[in-house]
Amino acid sequence: MTTAADHDSYIAAAPEPFQPSLKHLRALLASALPDAEEIVAYDMPGFRIGGSVVASYAAFSRQCGLYLLPRAVAAHAGEIAAVGLKATKTGITFTPRKPIPDDLVERLALASRAEARP
Repeated sequence: MTTAADHDSYIAAAPEPFQPSLKHLRALLASALPDAEEIVAYDMPGFRIGGSVVASYAAFSRQCGLYLLPRAVAAHAGEIAAVGLKATKTGITFTPRKPIPDDLVERLALASRAEARP
């Protein structure tokens, strides 16, 4: 994918099967982080509070990813594994057939926001 100027253009340029999932994820994150600014950083759409990017997402050829601050992922590692998803230190991969549950996205976003605050 090419570099996008905003969330809408990023989603429009993503592989078509992933677009509904990305739109839904964006809406969940915007709802959970109403005080966040929508940005594009590191070629990914994200949400920034103060100087910290607290959540971002991306589409790849076979999957999508949700990226958060490390302690947010670690704090929910058991829940992530319980729903059958894989996580790295800062990210969770998913597909439209196996999305991250909405309530887990919200908890992850709030945990990431809490980590960003001093």
